[in-house]
Amino acid sequence: MEWVEKLNQSMNYIEEHLTDEIDYGQLGRIACCSAYHYQRMFAYMAGITLAEYIRRRKMSLAAADLQSGNERIIDIAEKYGYRSPTAFNRAFQAFHGIAPSSVKNKDVSLKSFSPFVFRIAVKGAVEINYRIETKSAFRIVGVSAPIDKKIEKSFIEVPKMWQASSANGTIQKLTEMMDAPPMGVLGVSICNNEEQWKYFIAVSSTKANDKFEEYTVPASTWAVFSGEGTNLSIQELELRIITEWLPTSGYEYADAPDIEVYFNPDPQNTKYEVWIPIAQKR
Repeated sequence: MEWVEKLNQSMNYIEEHLTDEIDYGQLGRIACCSAYHYQRMFAYMAGITLAEYIRRRKMSLAAADLQSGNERIIDIAEKYGYRSPTAFNRAFQAFHGIAPSSVKNKDVSLKSFSPFVFRIAVKGAVEINYRIETKSAFRIVGVSAPIDKKIEKSFIEVPKMWQASSANGTIQKLTEMMDAPPMGVLGVSICNNEEQWKYFIAVSSTKANDKFEEYTVPASTWAVFSGEGTNLSIQELELRIITEWLPTSGYEYADAPDIEVYFNPDPQNTKYEVWIPIAQKR
């Protein structure tokens, strides 16, 4: 399928640039989505983050270079983008379990990490319920934090942000301002190619506001999926959206925020919706 072909073209790009600075934006352009959506999609499909995949590929090739050639460790470290031998040694040992200087010793054991190739796998059919919703621009108010361009850091920081907002009363204050759809506490990832990437905990509101940050979510079309359960269940739903629904839907990611709508903010027993911005495939 065309979508899978584009993902595999992005894998080729990574292979061709493992000794260069890999442009995440270019990976997104190859796959017809933003750098943020590409990283999310990759992590769900591959089971590891994009940054970790690239590190493993570099360390696999670095070990082969050390075994087969006469290059100095410092030269190979520089070849794969490490500014200091110390950083390279640390990364190499974390992956292979030995120091680079030990590679040529007899009976040494090394790891090989091959390039990924994506394919569509046919599984037992389990339905996914969704609706398509086209919505005009709407205003949200809430609190935000920056998202690093390499989004694995957000996997740590965003849950902390939710915990803090719950503990300090922010979520309660926000729910008192909620008066417009979508009627729930929102987790909004604003990660287009022009603005500073941000994550909002917010509500949709038309009320006067002098306490919280504001943002206008642009008009867009979303595929909306519903679910219930724990925080883990929303991750499972997002995995199914990326790996099962999106490849066969006739849609691709649009350049608009991702939205999670929590109707009950209890992390152990919540009802929610996942809003994925979409556009017809070009």
